[in-house]
Amino acid sequence: MVGSEVAEVEVTFDRSGNGIRLRLEDLRTGRVRFLDALELETIVWLSDGHLNQLLDPSSDRWNNNSAG
Repeated sequence: MVGSEVAEVEVTFDRSGNGIRLRLEDLRTGRVRFLDALELETIVWLSDGHLNQLLDPSSDRWNNNSAG
């Protein structure tokens, strides 16, 4: 588990597909996301500006139009 004062996420390995993926579960909502090697590498190569945009909860997570 990885946690802070604003989020708690369980991180595990998923081996049920064609390759190993990370399984990420938001423990507050139960929402799950799988990330494969290409997606993880993409995160590593994001510029700080793009990463900061993704981390802004008001852009997607905490608005009325967010999916899921």
